[in-house]
Amino acid sequence: MISFVRGPVAHLSLAQAVIDVNGVGMLVHATPKTLGSLTVGEEGTLTTSMIVREDSMTLYGFADAGEREVFDILMGVSGIGPRLALAILAVLEPESIRRGVAAGDGTVFTKVPGVGPKVAGRIVLELKGKLKPTGSGPAAAAPTPGAPLAWKDQVVAAMTSLGWNEKDALKSIDAALAAEPELAEGANVPAILRATLRWLGQDTARQGGARQPSRVR
Repeated sequence: MISFVRGPVAHLSLAQAVIDVNGVGMLVHATPKTLGSLTVGEEGTLTTSMIVREDSMTLYGFADAGEREVFDILMGVSGIGPRLALAILAVLEPESIRRGVAAGDGTVFTKVPGVGPKVAGRIVLELKGKLKPTGSGPAAAAPTPGAPLAWKDQVVAAMTSLGWNEKDALKSIDAALAAEPELAEGANVPAILRATLRWLGQDTARQGGARQPSRVR
């Protein structure tokens, strides 16, 4: 089992990173938030979980061991594979997941695209007693007192690390929030980042061509 990877970041996309580990490019799937902490050309470290199938071996990367633990436990729920488990972590903080399970609140999980009430109820039922709040980390992202624009700085940093220049990042964020203004009120960085990337995908479709990040040199 590969427990972690460390090395220069050779490539970043919206859902994957390639880490150069002693000359071997390790492809790692991760959430936008985790990928946003990496920068091409700089050393990065990801805690990983390897999923082995008959025809593939896939690495999933996480910010820390606690996030990986939640991922592995989510995979124990019937009907939840690695992609959906990763999607849940892309929307919810690990502590929010723990609190939702402990409280028996399935509505927490219905915020995740692809998770309806039945699946959410199954998650709560099957993980009861397996995931408990740790008491550390935010239950949900919230604005920082005295720093109302801190969330925008974080989203811009994530997008520039993915290859977008600051001007295009700010323009895309503003356009995405114009369509979903409630996100700005919550200041949920992962949610705003996802909405911005979603807006970029829709804008690409409207323009009828592939839109590529403007790399910052």
